Amino acid sequence: MTGVLAPNTGRDWVGLTPGPLPVENATRWAATPGSGAVVSFLGVTREHSEGRSGVQALTYEAYEVEATRRMSEIVAVVRRRWPDVERVAVLHRLGEVALSEPSVSVVVSAPHRGAAFEAARFCIDTLKETVPIWKREHWAGGSDWAAAANPVRPVQQPTRSG
Repeated sequence: MTGVLAPNTGRDWVGLTPGPLPVENATRWAATPGSGAVVSFLGVTREHSEGRSGVQALTYEAYEVEATRRMSEIVAVVRRRWPDVERVAVLHRLGEVALSEPSVSVVVSAPHRGAAFEAARFCIDTLKETVPIWKREHWAGGSDWAAAANPVRPVQQPTRSG
């Protein structure tokens, strides 16, 4: 499993972990002297999903090698599309995640907020569509794979203007 310790060098941090996401560390790591904006997105476990209430927890599984590769591809697209972006962290939790706990974190820093917001949104939207991570929902009566899952597609350059 890929570690989630902040990189000593470089501008990209991609990782999977069975433990809590290092949200504060990622935000602190992303802030640089050149960044006037740091945008952070957290996806957290909620008590309902499409067509189901009473969700008590989620369990995430991944094809780890491919998931990490695709997360890195997403960051590479960000670098081409928004060249001013300073740092990008894309981190995802594996295993069981309790209610209100973060399961995914995206942190982007840039000189200006527009690029940081756009790049962060691209990261989370593309991760959900392209990275082979699966979610199992647990409720009082049992558990099952999330009903709203979509087949994964290849990572592609965004078509809309940024």
